[in-house]
Amino acid sequence: MYRNGGYTGDDRMCDLVSDRFAVLQVMSRFGIALGFGDKTIAEVCEEHRVDTATFLAVVNMLLGGAYHTAQAAQEVSVRALTDYLHNAHGYFLEFRLPAIRRKLIEAIDYAHNDVSFAIMRFFDEYVAEVQRHMDYEERTVFPYVEGLLEGCANDTYSIDDFRRRHDQVDAKLRELKNIIIKYYPSGSTNELNGVLFDIFTCEQELASHNAVEDDLFIPAVERLAADGPRVERQEPLSAREREIIVCVVKGMTNKQIADTLCISAHTVITHRRNIAAKLQIHSAAGLTIYAIVNKLVELSEIKETITAES
Repeated sequence: MYRNGGYTGDDRMCDLVSDRFAVLQVMSRFGIALGFGDKTIAEVCEEHRVDTATFLAVVNMLLGGAYHTAQAAQEVSVRALTDYLHNAHGYFLEFRLPAIRRKLIEAIDYAHNDVSFAIMRFFDEYVAEVQRHMDYEERTVFPYVEGLLEGCANDTYSIDDFRRRHDQVDAKLRELKNIIIKYYPSGSTNELNGVLFDIFTCEQELASHNAVEDDLFIPAVERLAADGPRVERQEPLSAREREIIVCVVKGMTNKQIADTLCISAHTVITHRRNIAAKLQIHSAAGLTIYAIVNKLVELSEIKETITAES
């Protein structure tokens, strides 16, 4: 079904997934769940409160073809793209890299082989490097972008600072892959070949992640810094966002909310940022008033929380 111009909002989401299963990773980072029947991409995105243009820009760029990435960078939602990158960080740091480490330990004789020990040390140093790279984005780049979205200019930082120091976090993983292939003293095993396959795949995923940052995110933030935030209609809260507000006003931590709703802590944080953006309310006290006024909770349900805070 893929055409030179890429997918459009009128194409069915089920066809997209069937044709290009790699898009499942993109869907998860936008918070789009399966079970959408024959709905179009635009309908599914609207149902999940995802900006359709941003979703299509990421999908079409990663799938290749004659797609106009420069034009797409001018049309994406910077907030949606930031949330996508934030969720990708959680995927790599909390799931993908730890899973590879566990498989690597099983595949090599970690306890008794000096080469194996050196390989594990190399991998752990690499993970620490990725952690630093992504922490910098979480602590410096994303707050800067959030300020731009709220109309607050920052004279001490610009996205060009990020561009200059944006190293390719997939490069060292490629080196590790080549070391194992060429120098690990072992016969071919299912375990070792399996973890190598995962390293190859992760290398491609990280390269795609970098491409989204370089070709979509940085140009979009440059446009935002130059033109200011676009005036967008306020989107209604989703059912999940209303659930999270109730949890917040009941005094629950992000971890407690994640455990209660069976979602990740990163997803909770993303929802809370979206709630703050939609309501322009950034405090638990403000959300408490909102929840009472809009009858999300009864005063009797949160009286103890209010008393404890005061």
